[in-house]
Amino acid sequence: MRQAGTNLPKVGRYNQAVVLEQIQHADGISRQEIADHTGLTPQAVSGIVRRLLDEGIVREDGASRVSSAGKPRTILRINADAGCAIGLHFDPAELACVAVDLRGQPIVTKRLPTPAGAEPVEVVASMARLVQEVLAAVSPDRVLGLGLASPGPIDQEHGTVVTPPQLPHWNRVPIKQMLTDATGMTVTLDNDASAAAIGERWAGAGRSVGNLAYFFFGTGIGGGLILNQQVYRGGSFNAAEFGHTSVVPDGLECYCGNRGCLETVARPAAIVAETHRRLIAGSPSSLSQRFRLAPASVDILTIHEAAAAHDPLAAGVLAQAADQVAATVVNVVNITDVDLVVLGGHGIRHIGERYAETARRALATRAMSRHIRGVDVVLSPLGADAAAVGGAALVLHRAYSPQLSELLSE
Repeated sequence: MRQAGTNLPKVGRYNQAVVLEQIQHADGISRQEIADHTGLTPQAVSGIVRRLLDEGIVREDGASRVSSAGKPRTILRINADAGCAIGLHFDPAELACVAVDLRGQPIVTKRLPTPAGAEPVEVVASMARLVQEVLAAVSPDRVLGLGLASPGPIDQEHGTVVTPPQLPHWNRVPIKQMLTDATGMTVTLDNDASAAAIGERWAGAGRSVGNLAYFFFGTGIGGGLILNQQVYRGGSFNAAEFGHTSVVPDGLECYCGNRGCLETVARPAAIVAETHRRLIAGSPSSLSQRFRLAPASVDILTIHEAAAAHDPLAAGVLAQAADQVAATVVNVVNITDVDLVVLGGHGIRHIGERYAETARRALATRAMSRHIRGVDVVLSPLGADAAAVGGAALVLHRAYSPQLSELLSE
């Protein structure tokens, strides 16, 4: 790979993004504090802040703090109402669309089931209708763009979805261009788990965290990495496929071609399949009669409810899944040495805290760094909409966050 130099205009844009990120992550910050945190001179910070105030992106909130020298310092904050971004999450089971303000806080959210069969043309048409519903609830002149969080793998150069395992008809579908044509909007595309990680860094538990691993639980299991303040995507832009870490030697064959992947034991469909297998084998459970009468009624929500009521079979299946999630968390922490692990997505509704607590116990006894510092595991405050908010955060991140890749590009 050829390293590229840079130029002064790029440095200026980068420094502006550095300052803006400090303001965005802080709950009120002064110009001098920005200078202290970034290494920029107070004069440089003042010039950048002046431009941001003129553009309306930043505001002075009228409050002030007294410095150690006794001088009052005006507090700066993001002007959340200065713009908004639209985020769209494409999951094989559900489409979700959200508008967020500049702080990443949702303004309006819409959702609908993904059309059965998931044919590209029909799905994109449904996406466009959902986007229009959200746009109708915000001021069009405030919209900065549309971010699409999609299942991977993704070919970023061509804006295509490349044969996602759970979407058999999606072979190199040019989804970015299709959605641009259908909506007339500029579209930013990324893997749904990476988008969720960016959303977490922008507006969730990962704010101000320099090194973050995000586990996204949807129909499948994906991941995102923030390393040294930057999104890590890898050489093909498809890094952090945590769901395809082998955790069960000689386990079930996964659709990716591996065996014993985390997805084969911990994604919702795998949990349902394992519960059904144990019920067929005659394991004692309060679900047995229900399963005999209507097997399909023993779904993921029913299993969660049974486990909460201390059903031994359901609790055992979920404990097994939690143990394998924890093993993967330990592996990721040992490899990347991140500061925080976040679990999120609609696939862990009702079970997230069980997964998080099991992972915390595993890290406390098995992480190589445990004698130096602890690594916490938290649930995403963005909840089931993490990937949709992440889609919107793609737009905000691209526009306002410091991007080393852009600084060093030609």
